Amino acid sequence: MNENLFASFTTPTMMGLPVVILIIMFPSILFPSPNRLINNRLISLQQWLVQLTSKQMLAIHNHKGQTWALMLMSLILFIGSTNLLGLLPHSFTPTTQLSMNLGMAIPLWAGTVITGFRHKTKASLAHFLPQGTPIPLIPMLVVIETISLFIQPMALAVRLTANITAGHLLMHLIGGATLALTNISTSIALITFTILILLTILEFAVALIQAYVFTLLVSLYLHDNT
Repeated sequence: MNENLFASFTTPTMMGLPVVILIIMFPSILFPSPNRLINNRLISLQQWLVQLTSKQMLAIHNHKGQTWALMLMSLILFIGSTNLLGLLPHSFTPTTQLSMNLGMAIPLWAGTVITGFRHKTKASLAHFLPQGTPIPLIPMLVVIETISLFIQPMALAVRLTANITAGHLLMHLIGGATLALTNISTSIALITFTILILLTILEFAVALIQAYVFTLLVSLYLHDNT
């Protein structure tokens, strides 16, 4: 119980050097490239899930938007796998770091916005001023729409960081309470342990849902600009 509550969110180091890059690269091992004529069940399941997700996510896009298919699928696989690996004991979750999430959100958001201004300049500029706006409100609405546009990557990063961090903190608190209650009341400790198991199952779902939500919002930003 004396352990720092935020110790699991500090960047791990080895001999004074950060190993976060190795941790970020580790999920790529979980998705090997198939090199056989007949794949095993695990790879077949992975390919089926990727095809199902890509069909649902790219159904709204035109041909220009579908060129981002590899980027979007790589994004959802990376975020989902890092979130799931972060649920393992004594592990580190890179997506709890706001700086990393901003590093993913800002380039993807900027790419969609630049694509929109390049291929749909008039439509992109029209988003700053809705049709039928009264003349006195035009300067205010332009400022509001500009601010809302630049808030989009921040909202993406903060949403992912807050959801993953909150779940890890809650699991840490309930786990510590369960350990402390084992010497006080076994029955109450069993109840808190049951709550911890249910919360862990919920966090598995949250890890996958947040990966899908992050990628889906990037996909929607892309749809608005292509």
